[in-house]
Amino acid sequence: MDRAAFLARTGVSRETIERLDIYAAELIRWNKAINLVAPRTLEHVWERHFLDSWQVVSLAGAVDGPWLDLGSGGGFPGLVAAACQPAPVTLVESDQRKSVFLRETAWRMGVDVTVRTERIEAVAPFAAAMITARALAPLHRLFEYCHGFAGPETRMLFLKGQDVDGELTEAAKYWKFEASRHPSQSDPRGVVLSISELRSHG
Repeated sequence: MDRAAFLARTGVSRETIERLDIYAAELIRWNKAINLVAPRTLEHVWERHFLDSWQVVSLAGAVDGPWLDLGSGGGFPGLVAAACQPAPVTLVESDQRKSVFLRETAWRMGVDVTVRTERIEAVAPFAAAMITARALAPLHRLFEYCHGFAGPETRMLFLKGQDVDGELTEAAKYWKFEASRHPSQSDPRGVVLSISELRSHG
């Protein structure tokens, strides 16, 4: 999938595609010095990274409040969310160099982003409307990270692979939640897991 195919598939605005053009250029430039994504995936950036993240934005719909992206790394899906929709996005990334990349790229894109260079456990809790993560941790651990930010109306969208059933079973030992799954548009083995009403058993 190239830029034109991504645009045809998603129908994003001209402003959004221009922001993603900047993002793609910065990702390629920075990835030479910092391991943001696997180098081989840069040839397929529009599908492997941008479509993969855009599907989360599509499922999220209108977000009425702060968007929190955990373990942002190279910015997926959080920085793509900032490019595609108006809710303010907080990116949490403990690696200093990756955080610098995220701040500079967000500034060049002209998007409403706050980058927190901290471990997730150290971030002061606040009420998030949407929480996202990609390839960060097993589901039960994600719930531990999310618990301080998740209120009754908070939704969570996690990009998950083929082990999602086992992760759901393990998480259910410790947490109560509502879950639904959506087939990934970028990976036939993957799903986007939608979580709501998160609460601990205790």
